Amino acid sequence: MAEKRQNVKINYLSRDFTSIKNQLVEHARRYYPDTFRDFSDAGFGALMIDAVSYIGDVLSFYVDYQANESFLSTAIEYDNIIKHGDAVGFKYDNIRATYGQVNLYVKIPANSSNTGPDLTYAPKLRAGSTFSATNGSLFTLLEDVDFFDSTNEVVVATTNASTGIPVQYAIKTIGQVVSGELREKEFEIGNFSRFTTLTIQDTNVTEIISVFDSEGRQYYEVDHLSQNTIYIPINNSDTTTNVQAPTIIKPFIVPRRFVKRRLGNSTEITFGYGSDSQLDTPSLAEARDLVLNLHSKTYVTDKAMDPTILIKGDKFGVGPSNTTLRVTYRSNTKQNSNATSNSVNQISAPVFQFLNPDTLVSTTAATVRGSLEVTNPDPIQGDVSAPTTRELRELISGAHSAQNRAVTAEDFKTLVLSMPAKFGGIKRCAVIQDVDSNLRNINIYVVNQNNAGTFETTNTILKENIKTWLNTKRMINDSVDILDAKVVNLAIRFSAIVTNNESKSVVYSRIQSRMNKYFSEKLDIGESFSITDLYSLINRTQGVIDAIFVEVFQQTGPGYATTKFNVKNNTTPDGRMIIAPKNVVFEVKFPQRDIKGTLT
Repeated sequence: MAEKRQNVKINYLSRDFTSIKNQLVEHARRYYPDTFRDFSDAGFGALMIDAVSYIGDVLSFYVDYQANESFLSTAIEYDNIIKHGDAVGFKYDNIRATYGQVNLYVKIPANSSNTGPDLTYAPKLRAGSTFSATNGSLFTLLEDVDFFDSTNEVVVATTNASTGIPVQYAIKTIGQVVSGELREKEFEIGNFSRFTTLTIQDTNVTEIISVFDSEGRQYYEVDHLSQNTIYIPINNSDTTTNVQAPTIIKPFIVPRRFVKRRLGNSTEITFGYGSDSQLDTPSLAEARDLVLNLHSKTYVTDKAMDPTILIKGDKFGVGPSNTTLRVTYRSNTKQNSNATSNSVNQISAPVFQFLNPDTLVSTTAATVRGSLEVTNPDPIQGDVSAPTTRELRELISGAHSAQNRAVTAEDFKTLVLSMPAKFGGIKRCAVIQDVDSNLRNINIYVVNQNNAGTFETTNTILKENIKTWLNTKRMINDSVDILDAKVVNLAIRFSAIVTNNESKSVVYSRIQSRMNKYFSEKLDIGESFSITDLYSLINRTQGVIDAIFVEVFQQTGPGYATTKFNVKNNTTPDGRMIIAPKNVVFEVKFPQRDIKGTLT
């Protein structure tokens, strides 16, 4: 009878190829001394041990990799970080629209009495009219612009050469535009299915405008399918109050709804799985329909009520079936949709409306249409670059702690940086409590990014959008101001010693390349500038023996920020750090030009 072998002790700490192989060889020597004796590298046994060690090493790698990707703080895959954000309600949009203002001009004829412009020819330019920038970006008018408005600026455009009597008047007005153009896509929907999902194969979708079926019924976008209430503005017909409140916000129940999700180079919209037969709720939310369950009990249990869920349901909305869905969406025509000053100057597709077109002379009306001109006096810009993995982690962490409301400074910062794409986006933000204010005012400093990737002042429209967005989240007694952060442009001089066997030009190119990469990630507002990091960067460059000195000073002049800043007074006594005030952001604007050095 064979002797029963004792339990084998296994070392579970072996995870890499070498340690696994050593443990397998030791295992074979100890437990199989009679059957396995060939431990040479060329033997068949060594081949088998190497193969098992290789497999063990690969499996250990993937176990560690999967464990790291399971946590937000250690995940490195961009898509996995986004999924962590989905789990905590973070809305990710890597394609953002940019907002701005344009000046619009038309010429209209003088009236018959030569006392002013003939305003019967003053048109209304309808929302949806499009204009082009010199870089190819398309911009769409957000709201109707009325040239008939008495507040518009009117000047004489042309006069009769002999009499000097005005012949045409130029009218100037202002309109708000957003980058991108409206596009439509139709989807044929067959038999009913749960959670119908449609995919829009467009890489630059910024916003879903509307979804209608062939019967004319609209589907509304919500944050999550369990949300069945949205807020719709209704025109205020009360003439005594409509000046300050032109619309009245009403809650509406939307059984037909969808959620949008960005996936790589496409956009998905997903519907619920209810049917029309289960649709028995009114459109306007009533107080009696709130989330209160009264059955046989004579009391109501206190519950935390979500104001976005006014009626309970378990079908997540009505899904489409046996119909055609027409999806209207906005898509940027360029990946970079920023526009410099006066670059939006081309008319693409204007839509005019005259008050009484039948009474107008057609040729004169055509001349008015053809006289339309457009320009943008200020830059139209936004955060056109997708957040890095580090930035994305911070945004998700902040969104998780903010819980859709703004209480702490970090809450405000997270909400501003994660503002919906339809409002635009900024590059950097800092939130500071104004201790000198009696109202405990909160100052939010923002700065934007232009086409070249350098800091630029945020325009008024984008600031207004930030204010509107925060008004839905802030505490009622919080007073918030949106201010411009002060940009300080820095320049660097350095000197280093190079090894004898290295070309100075090659080493200088290496240092310059490392500097460019280092400064490609912008500093945050209020973040100090580390001189120590520059010493370390130079010293770690191949071919450098030692960095002799690094000098940092402010760069001024044409093309640079005008902020006055004393670098010497704000440098720490040990010379390691330049301290930034809370509303200042440092930037090396042009690394190729602003970084100079000598090598010996």
